[in-house]
Amino acid sequence: MTETASSAQQPTSRPVLVSPHERAAPLYTVAQLRELEAHSAAHLPDNTLMGRAGAAAAHCLLELAAHDGSLASGRPVWLAAGPGNNGGDALVCAAALREAGVAVEVCMPADVKPDDARRALAAARLAGVPIFHVPPSSLDAYSWVVDGLFGIGLARPLEGIFAELAHQIASRAGQAGRVLALDVPSGLDSDTGNIVGGITAAAARASHTVTFIGAKPGLYMTHGRDLAGALWIAPLGVDAAAVPMSSPVAVLNAPALFTAAFPPRAFASHKGTFGSLAVVGGDTGMCGAPILAARAALHAGAGKVHVAFIGAGAPAYDPPHPELMLHSLDTLPLDTMDALAVGCGMGRTERAADVLAEVLAIDVPKLVDADALNLLAAEPHLAQALAQHGTTHCACVLTPHPLEAARLLGCDAAAVQRDRLAAARTLAGRFGAVVVVKGAGTVIAAPDGRAAVNPTGNAALASGGTGDVLGGIIGAFLAQKLPPYEAALAGVYLHGLAADTLTGDGAGPAGLTAGELAVAVRTSLNRLIYPARD
Repeated sequence: MTETASSAQQPTSRPVLVSPHERAAPLYTVAQLRELEAHSAAHLPDNTLMGRAGAAAAHCLLELAAHDGSLASGRPVWLAAGPGNNGGDALVCAAALREAGVAVEVCMPADVKPDDARRALAAARLAGVPIFHVPPSSLDAYSWVVDGLFGIGLARPLEGIFAELAHQIASRAGQAGRVLALDVPSGLDSDTGNIVGGITAAAARASHTVTFIGAKPGLYMTHGRDLAGALWIAPLGVDAAAVPMSSPVAVLNAPALFTAAFPPRAFASHKGTFGSLAVVGGDTGMCGAPILAARAALHAGAGKVHVAFIGAGAPAYDPPHPELMLHSLDTLPLDTMDALAVGCGMGRTERAADVLAEVLAIDVPKLVDADALNLLAAEPHLAQALAQHGTTHCACVLTPHPLEAARLLGCDAAAVQRDRLAAARTLAGRFGAVVVVKGAGTVIAAPDGRAAVNPTGNAALASGGTGDVLGGIIGAFLAQKLPPYEAALAGVYLHGLAADTLTGDGAGPAGLTAGELAVAVRTSLNRLIYPARD
């Protein structure tokens, strides 16, 4: 599918479709999108944005079908049109497809209400588009299914015939694919990625989504990626930079945000050039977690990697990676390190709390993860020490999963998941640290208000130890003098990209182990940051 660099688009020109892949695309809330729509509508003839949206949807479907030959059989395209503007987009799309010689059928259970959508309905009828009020019993007879029921701003759960249609569309996507959602899959909260009304409520699922004006955070978080499938952006000729409004709520994490922060790899480099990292953790019986983190740090380019065990019974060396230097904590001067990664397997004992207090007092960049986060939540004096450190140094990265984030915030994990961006921003402000809220659509937030949502990664990361690997990667980048925000962006992106690459090679999503990620991270790091030069 092609894309152009121009944002200007006349209603009769070929629609512009932009892939957000590897782009730091801005993510807009519903409120911001309404501002953009209103500003654009005030400077355009009536029905222009809907006309462009429907044309872009038709163009997207035709481009996709051209690649897989799905329209060659002559089977019609079935479109579900809701009562609002999303339904109007579907009607414009149907008319455009029919004019392109594609057989179409529209299911419109209730008449569209907005003026623009009513004009689209009249135009569709004039074009000879068949419109039915009752859905078919099965969608098997159709080449493509288009979800145009509800777009952004849905305020209540889908009910009645609309819930039934959403279930039918979702079933089609799961069985045969070839479902195109317009703007967002119906039932998805485009700000948060949750299903409107909760996990048991109805929502459509798509194999592909063409989203209008700009990307939405909910398409990349929580249930968004599962429901939206492959994503394309149709800007509709809207120039967001020309509209006086607040900045995007976040951006998509992408290499452009962090590649410039990496140190050069000059011929005259030595191991000290790329920093010394100490991974602090590993209470008795829990040595595996810090070793996983340390191995990942080696593969992420740290010059020297130490492991400081706080418990007894630690191994003398790591046979697969004797490059690692293993110590009892008492024998390693942590204040001589360039960065620290603390928490992996450290437990929650009084000894662990004392070690965390010692680490927080050391003035070097640090990664705080796992049990260290739980100690922060349980011990107010530790949380206060971290917050005080953040106000003066701001060189910490916290990497909680939703439950750990909830403990730090004094709420439950469901509250974190209801608004992952808000949770990450709140924690970043509270502790003066960069915060990485892990999960589907990992959020990276900085105390200065910057935030990103990560697009890489998949279910292969849902196994023990992958969080320790992420901690080691970010710790290695801190040791190489990357600023905390850029270190977190790079670590999260490359960690997810490793899972995507391995899954593409058949090693996932089922059965991928945490230890397999490090080598794939090294490969991606060198391809993105240090590509071979002729």
